Amino acid sequence: MADTKNTERQRQKRHRRLRVQLSGTAERPRLNVFRSLRHIYAQLIDDTVGRTLTSAGTLDAELRQELAKVKKTEQAKLVGQLLAKRALEKGVKQVVFDRGGYKYHGRVKALAEGARAAGLQF
Repeated sequence: MADTKNTERQRQKRHRRLRVQLSGTAERPRLNVFRSLRHIYAQLIDDTVGRTLTSAGTLDAELRQELAKVKKTEQAKLVGQLLAKRALEKGVKQVVFDRGGYKYHGRVKALAEGARAAGLQF
């Protein structure tokens, strides 16, 4: 069985390595992804002032009814679409994608594709 503490430590190490390269600005914020075993969350962050512009997740009240009967990958796609909708309302069209140390497949990829389909560019 995998050592979960070690796996999480490795992910955090990868994320720190990525964050050296990635930084969000007001014009092009960082789209950060966090996934747990049951939920997925995404937020747009302006790193120049250290502020979250908007966020979305599987625990959002807007999505709770839709997510009840859908698989986790589809849930991630809906979260990406909701985040993109909220970002476009705030005037954000371009983002920098921060996968958070996770592999770009499965739920992380579905979230990114959902955000792209709803109008975000990255």
